Amino acid sequence: MAFWKSLFSRSSSSKEVAKKRLQLLLIHDQVDLTPDQMGQMKQEIVEVIERYLSVETEDTHVVLDRMDQQIRLVGSIPLRENTRRKRSSG
Repeated sequence: MAFWKSLFSRSSSSKEVAKKRLQLLLIHDQVDLTPDQMGQMKQEIVEVIERYLSVETEDTHVVLDRMDQQIRLVGSIPLRENTRRKRSSG
């Protein structure tokens, strides 16, 4: 989440904003995922989590980030107050 705040915060210089945007583009290029594929992956991740927990889907964020020489999938998936879902028999 801090990555996105720093990416769009007004206090950053335009040089820093451009650098972070370029890094984001390079990460997506390295993993070879289109924006549509990222959106589909996010939706599928949320669907799996919703099998067990109640999720606030509107506030869900899933991004690729570079940390410690690795590309990582980073997610912020807020849960509703009554988070436990009833298991369906099947």
